[in-house]
This record gives sequence, structure tokens and C-alpha cells, in this order.
Amino acid sequence: MKPWRERYPGVPVTEHVEIGSAGQVLLSATARARLLVVGRRARRSPVGSRIGSVAHAALHHAPCPVAVVPPV
Repeated sequence: MKPWRERYPGVPVTEHVEIGSAGQVLLSATARARLLVVGRRARRSPVGSRIGSVAHAALHHAPCPVAVVPPV
């Protein structure tokens, strides 16, 4: 997290830790969100790129737009 904060000092960051399924915890935090940004796995598949279970849950259940971004 530190390298991203140093690279983008003008972007506010709030750290929050919860215990539970990553997809469920993330979706519970999106009730008033205007955009949800989630990462995508870096692995390549012979059939094309795939998303992980968290991105999949976000795309199907988030009440707001979802941006799935590839690894940098």
C-alpha cells in the first residue's frame, strides 16, 4: 500500500479490516458506492484471461458500476 500512497499522494486512503469472505465483505461496503474497482488475476489461461471469484461476485451482485482492472 505504501508505494501507491507515495505515487498518488492526493488520493485519500482509508484502511479497514474485516473478517469474512472477501466477496461478501466487499459487496457489503458498496451500498452507497458510485463505482467499485477490483483487480483481476495475473494468470493467463489457454482459453483467455479469467477473473477471480471476488471480481466475479462484484460483477454479478454489486449495486453500482464495476471496473475490473488488470495487474500493473
